[in-house]
Amino acid sequence: MTPADIIARGRRVIAMEQSALGKAAARVGPEFSRAVELIATAKGRTIVAGIGKSGLIGRKIAATLTSTGTPASFLHPTESVHGDLGIVGASDVAILISKSGETEELLPLLEQLKRLGVRVIAISGDTDSTLARSADVTLDASVDEEACPHDLAPTTSTAVQLAFGDALAVVLLEVKGFRREDFARLHPGGSLGRKLLTKVRDVMLTTQLPIMPISATMREAVVLLAERRGIVLVAGPDGTLAGLLTTGDLTRLMEHEPDVFPVPVEKVMVRKPKTAHPDELGSAVVFRMEQHGIMAMPVLDDAGAIVGVVHLHDLMRAGAA
Repeated sequence: MTPADIIARGRRVIAMEQSALGKAAARVGPEFSRAVELIATAKGRTIVAGIGKSGLIGRKIAATLTSTGTPASFLHPTESVHGDLGIVGASDVAILISKSGETEELLPLLEQLKRLGVRVIAISGDTDSTLARSADVTLDASVDEEACPHDLAPTTSTAVQLAFGDALAVVLLEVKGFRREDFARLHPGGSLGRKLLTKVRDVMLTTQLPIMPISATMREAVVLLAERRGIVLVAGPDGTLAGLLTTGDLTRLMEHEPDVFPVPVEKVMVRKPKTAHPDELGSAVVFRMEQHGIMAMPVLDDAGAIVGVVHLHDLMRAGAA
């Protein structure tokens, strides 16, 4: 392939995406207005979900919403049905992203969201799909073809998905009267992506910690998981952290174990969980939590002693993401 061919093909990709965006802009209408209204009037946060490339777009949309005054969290659809659905409240609104609208990992999450009474906005390439027909509002993100020569790799479709997300974020910014001063407050370092200087010790829980001995059984753990926001810290004989147990671990155990109660916690717990330090920036911990799909972390001091538990929701509320 000659340099001229390379240049021509690069221009072709950009031109195809430009054309797809132009057609998407022409489809912005009453449904878009309804989507903005749903998010603007929601008392909770915005939950964004998608799988694969749509999931990557979803993470960007959630980040853009949050940094422009609309608190949002990305929820991985697969992890959502293994305990992480606990992040969702009935007052939240969800944005579900799928080119086909039939993504099998996304549909169980859609069902659970509808069961909880969460209003759903779909960004879908097929307005006759299961997702589109089940959503409260559907934004038509269809494209004629992908820029990939085999019409396979998500290119024009993801460009349109991202454009809809950016459009929602910017219009919401204007609807809410989000000012330059507000943006500066969320980005105190003066550059995009800088987080508020919240430390873990500012938001971590330090009393009534969900700690149980390594000798415990799942019968005891089930009660503590229900009472303490879905996480249990397992302590060894010397009092140091031996492992971690979550509602997701319980759910996975129940899938293959008919009687979970007598099972020793030691056999189910994660032995080397991710942990946080009291003096860490909240933003760093949020990054690790999102990277590994974690909703809460044990907090250990310099000596490795358990001093608290920090939850993603609390970090979000404190402005650490």
